[in-house]
Amino acid sequence: MIITNSIAKNNIINYSNKNNKLSRDIRDGKLFKIIKGLYETNPNTPGYLLSGSIYGPSYISFEYALAYYGLIPERVSTITCATFNKKKKKKYETRFGVFTYRDIPDIVYPEEILLKTENDYSYQIATPEKALCDKLYTLSPLTNYKDLEKMLFSDLRIDEEEFQKLDINKIERLSNLYHSTNVSLLAKYMRRYFNE
Repeated sequence: MIITNSIAKNNIINYSNKNNKLSRDIRDGKLFKIIKGLYETNPNTPGYLLSGSIYGPSYISFEYALAYYGLIPERVSTITCATFNKKKKKKYETRFGVFTYRDIPDIVYPEEILLKTENDYSYQIATPEKALCDKLYTLSPLTNYKDLEKMLFSDLRIDEEEFQKLDINKIERLSNLYHSTNVSLLAKYMRRYFNE
């Protein structure tokens, strides 16, 4: 269970020096620090369940979500998350894993996010379509289908079978919100790709 500094101190109300008691609980393995002011009671909690509590608002996206959906073959150890209006990338290295957070446009932020629940934890993750759009949004602009194909299937190593399962209507709707050359190119490419 995730608990904040104030909750932890409320739980030890009978102690005069709450900071010392908190430090002892951490030392004795009763609490496990995630980041300053945030703790976990279970040292085996998977990091992705904690991602939204570390820095928010945020949801899991980019490479971690692409791997989660089987769109890329690599196992991704860094938990990659999207946020908005933060103006800079954030990185947290914790005992529960490495977490990165980067901006996407605020207008597209609330679209295509799934709320998942697991073992009394809840977390948000992009749909496969949104994760791919988020990733393409962060890359240098591409100019043609050939470059896009190389980026998708050689550089990112997107699985073509999984790619064919993506919902073109979701991609097209998202492309109108990103105002991104790459995401617009993806929507046009997919419309052409799926109509062949």
